[in-house]
Amino acid sequence: MAKHQRTRRIKLTAAITAVAAAAGVTLLGTSFAGAAPAPMGTVYGADAATAVSGSYIVMLDEKKADKSELAKEYGGKLKRDYKSSINGFSASGLSETEAKRLAADPAVAKVVQNKKFSINATQENPPSWGLDRIDQTETAGDKAYNYPDAAGEGVTAYVIDTGVRVTHEDFEGRATSGFDAVDNDDDADDGNGHGTHVAGTIAGAAHGVAKKANIVAVRVLDDNGSGTTEQVVAGIDWVAANAKGPSVANMSLGGGADPALDEAVQKAIAAGITFGVAAGNESSDAGQGSPSRVPEAITVASSTEADEQSDFSNFGSVVDIYAPGSDITSTWNDSDSGTNTISGTSMATPHVVGAAAVYLAGHQDATPEAVATALTEGATPDAITNATEGTANKLLKVVE
Repeated sequence: MAKHQRTRRIKLTAAITAVAAAAGVTLLGTSFAGAAPAPMGTVYGADAATAVSGSYIVMLDEKKADKSELAKEYGGKLKRDYKSSINGFSASGLSETEAKRLAADPAVAKVVQNKKFSINATQENPPSWGLDRIDQTETAGDKAYNYPDAAGEGVTAYVIDTGVRVTHEDFEGRATSGFDAVDNDDDADDGNGHGTHVAGTIAGAAHGVAKKANIVAVRVLDDNGSGTTEQVVAGIDWVAANAKGPSVANMSLGGGADPALDEAVQKAIAAGITFGVAAGNESSDAGQGSPSRVPEAITVASSTEADEQSDFSNFGSVVDIYAPGSDITSTWNDSDSGTNTISGTSMATPHVVGAAAVYLAGHQDATPEAVATALTEGATPDAITNATEGTANKLLKVVE
């Protein structure tokens, strides 16, 4: 009888094992009966309207020798390895549950949903006036732009955007292609026009604030003017790794709040690069978006020729300064002599970045904080007649 009972027990155990194996369950002694569920963490930005499904930015809490294995452990695949702007990587192929489990790993600080970002510009077509305004405290009208002879010489401006038409005659051979995070190569040509326009306002010989600065194109947005967190962080990472000497960076792009993008910008600034970022064009609080909410960056709102806040411009306590952004004429990508007139905080920001380059040319050891202080303290106070309450009412004026 005992033998018969033992045989039944063996058969029953074997049956349980077979069922468990079929279900993909691993039996480890007595733990089978009460196995604890895998811990789950938080995925930041998972509910964003512009979320890229199955794609994440993983920010590490410690150095990880094999990031690829960490991604694979949770069902994903390593896409990009970030080394300079953030300690982390991007991964694809993860389900929502797998991403949450990855977020709970002890080596992980945060997992952020990859999202889409886009340029901040709207098309208009009247004459330009921005340069005339930023060299004086009075309203534009003397039809002249006075600037120091150094004019940004020895400073490099990184244009993190749709690329730049580096052959444009207004750049006089001072523009080069740096990195293309869209196609993963070093050809950052501009198929949109936005990045070329921004670069022209920063450092074009005719259209630019810092007329002798060098320009490096970093393409993170495609020909439609859109990109992802993964691509934008890759561009910042490249800038942080490759910038040498006095450097400024322009980010005339934006999207929803994104801690991965914020940290990338913060670390690049900590490395000594002055960043100007667009406040955004939604007529809302700039503190709700990235990178506009980064406190260490210079966040720029847009003004009109009449010294009013542009009707599209974002505002709020994170804004540091206003600059001309409505109806700005600058270089364009359709030919080596092309120009276009457009509006946006995208157009305001390069005025500030150009002014930062002018200041750095005369103060080459200045920190990003010192540059920001020089520009905000040198700005024309209370110039914007309808500035939104709680927004710093300071209008850019170029300082040496």
